[in-house]
Amino acid sequence: MNLDTLIEILNDYREEFGGDAEVRLMTQQSWPFENAICGLTSGREMNDVDDEDADDDQDVADEQIVYIVEGGQLCYGSKRAWDTCRDC
Repeated sequence: MNLDTLIEILNDYREEFGGDAEVRLMTQQSWPFENAICGLTSGREMNDVDDEDADDDQDVADEQIVYIVEGGQLCYGSKRAWDTCRDC
């Protein structure tokens, strides 16, 4: 999925539910979990980290990728998310 598609789908949901609707991340199709979203980052931001701890980690191959970062498991999810998701 690219940024334009993601923004378009999110705008559709904003029109339907309003800007205060919570956004979560559904993971593991076979055993689904709902996860909070910690935030967003990019490959460029991750590669630009000037930190001694960064030496223990590899650079990201493509700097023009935006990552949605998982914030932690909240509860069990539903397998129906994969049947009803847009642009899957």
